[in-house]
Amino acid sequence: MPILPAWMSEPCPSPSAPHVARALARQAVLTKPAGALGRLESLAVTLAGLQASDVPRADSVAVVLFAGDHGVARHGVSAYPSAVTVQMLRNFAAGGAAVCVLAHQIGARLVVADVGTVAEAPVGGVETRKARCGTRDFTVEPALTAPELADTLEAGRSIAGAAMAGCDLVAFGEMGIANTASAAALAAALLGCGAGDVTGRGTGLDDAALARKIALIDGALVRHGLTGRSVAPEAALLAVGGFEIVALVAAIIAAAQSRLPVVVDGFIVTVAALLAVRINPGVRSWLLFGHRSAEQGHARVLAALDAEPLLDLGLRLGEGSGAALAIAVVRAAVALHNDMATFDEAGVTDRTA
Repeated sequence: MPILPAWMSEPCPSPSAPHVARALARQAVLTKPAGALGRLESLAVTLAGLQASDVPRADSVAVVLFAGDHGVARHGVSAYPSAVTVQMLRNFAAGGAAVCVLAHQIGARLVVADVGTVAEAPVGGVETRKARCGTRDFTVEPALTAPELADTLEAGRSIAGAAMAGCDLVAFGEMGIANTASAAALAAALLGCGAGDVTGRGTGLDDAALARKIALIDGALVRHGLTGRSVAPEAALLAVGGFEIVALVAAIIAAAQSRLPVVVDGFIVTVAALLAVRINPGVRSWLLFGHRSAEQGHARVLAALDAEPLLDLGLRLGEGSGAALAIAVVRAAVALHNDMATFDEAGVTDRTA
């Protein structure tokens, strides 16, 4: 089994306890009843600790989207053909996808990277850095080789590092036909459960196609020896992973090591976050969970991370769309924390003892 690059296990900074304490003290004297702003209060306090600042920030944001294709798509585990991944790359580049609209709305820098699609030539406006055009069919052989895993980890780290420069927050997204099958297989392997517990309809499968998807994943888990034991993250990624998921794992770890809070998107990015935390537990403190998707299995992966997302809107799009929406909530929390008056400043009487 290949050893993961040493940098992935290097420690992440710890949140600043003094800044957390001062943020809590400020929340206690703002002109509102204690706790009246609910999770907006704890969100601002968390950011103050992560950023080691008395004035937390959420102004400069990057949304980084990794794209890849999957050999398992040939079995009809998605309602769409693999050609759609490359077509969507062009749509991202043209600004026509949902995440493009949302990134524009929140003033975020959007970076789209092809780390493993079947596109034979680079797409204009898309960064291309890939070891292979699509993974292998994990129902018959491992999805990735060790060199491909290593190359894609470095690509994810490098692309994210450049995109995140000067940012207050980063959100990650993904695109790849059949990547819910890969994510479900990874989740089942890591959580020690059956595919039926974490596999959903993805792009909108009917009952028969969903049953086939579950059976294929269960069969792959048995084939690759990913059942009934503790599974190493790298073993799962090699066997049933996807290039975009590998890049996400590296990017999430790199962001946490750089003291940059990560807004986690839906099911696929959350599976990548679980892999990142299994590799480097210090990553967990740097994760803010944007939303709970409608995809079967997302709730179970969130529970494994002890995560409570900010939004629950029934989304199942991916792309980083839910994370982009959640950034608006993060900004509201920061504005309230920084700009509300205290009782003394406003001349308002605080509650009596």
